[in-house]
Amino acid sequence: MARSMHVRRPATLASLAAELGVSRTTVSNAYNRPDQLSPELRRRVLDTARRLGYPGPDPVARSLRTRKAGAVGLLLTENLSYAFRDPAAIGFLEGLALACEDAGTGLLLVPANPEREDVASVHRAGVDGFVVYSVPDDDPHLAAVLERPVPTVVCDQPDLGTVDRVGIDDRGAMYELAKHLISLGHRRVGVVCMRLARDRNDGFVTAERQHAAHFHVQRNRLSGLAEAFSEAGVDWSQVPVVERFDHNMASGASGAAQVLDKDPQITALVCTSDVLALGAMTEAARRGLRVPHDLTVTGFDGIREAEAAGLTTVRQPVLEKGRAAGKLLLDSNERSRPRSVNLATELIIGKTSAAPRGGAEERWFGP
Repeated sequence: MARSMHVRRPATLASLAAELGVSRTTVSNAYNRPDQLSPELRRRVLDTARRLGYPGPDPVARSLRTRKAGAVGLLLTENLSYAFRDPAAIGFLEGLALACEDAGTGLLLVPANPEREDVASVHRAGVDGFVVYSVPDDDPHLAAVLERPVPTVVCDQPDLGTVDRVGIDDRGAMYELAKHLISLGHRRVGVVCMRLARDRNDGFVTAERQHAAHFHVQRNRLSGLAEAFSEAGVDWSQVPVVERFDHNMASGASGAAQVLDKDPQITALVCTSDVLALGAMTEAARRGLRVPHDLTVTGFDGIREAEAAGLTTVRQPVLEKGRAAGKLLLDSNERSRPRSVNLATELIIGKTSAAPRGGAEERWFGP
């Protein structure tokens, strides 16, 4: 005769409370408010829960009851891997994570493909607020975030004026870098910049596209360059500016190649990020151009790889950006107007910038 199979039902909060002879609130406090119990009582509750197979309070039910998800959402309009591949994004993510750790809250990455308009990931995100990391002003995912009745902080871009923001003076920082190049004697320059809009454009950029850029950070950096060089008598409309949609070293190399093919006589190549600049340096080496003797190359961000390469760049506090954005979002104090945190930058004069050579005949073309 076959024996009957008895499957023990998993313990519930009620059955665990009954087993211990305590209230349901006491059991709940053991998980959610441990400071309300003595160490001995909490240990007894948790030990009994393990013995009976009680998994703990249902987080979904708790969030429905408290109307709190216990997590911050980071909107990143890139593929998920970008957050773990791009050096500046990594630094920002670390700073935001530190702020969340300090507040005892979780962090949920909400990636969004920049070439798609599906905003379902924003609507599905169970978060108590959003940090929006560097998106264009016409991004549909940003619009979806702003429709949610939760607090929002924007880092870098766009500057909406209606929500809290953390950023730097991109225009002023790039203006200062341009003045450094001008003081060295550079007038014939080229530029490789990050994407200016949501549409893919891997080519030369008109002045109109620069002025209408939906990525405000890039627009401001180009504006700082244009202002400084125009003051020095350079016709900015004649400066070759190349845009790259993807942000990686390969894009920096191909962008540099496009600029140098257009004007082999440029003496300085200004890149709007360190990643692009490092790629540009590999292209210069491939062509046998010595940096900075034959070609000055500059970047922007101050990442570790740039420091190791001795790149002339603008260092910005990416980790502190993340921490400041998290603190703003998690600050529960009532406020009547949007807050803005503007962090300082530092011009780093490295070994990749020098005075231009006297002319094309003095350039050295190696093997």
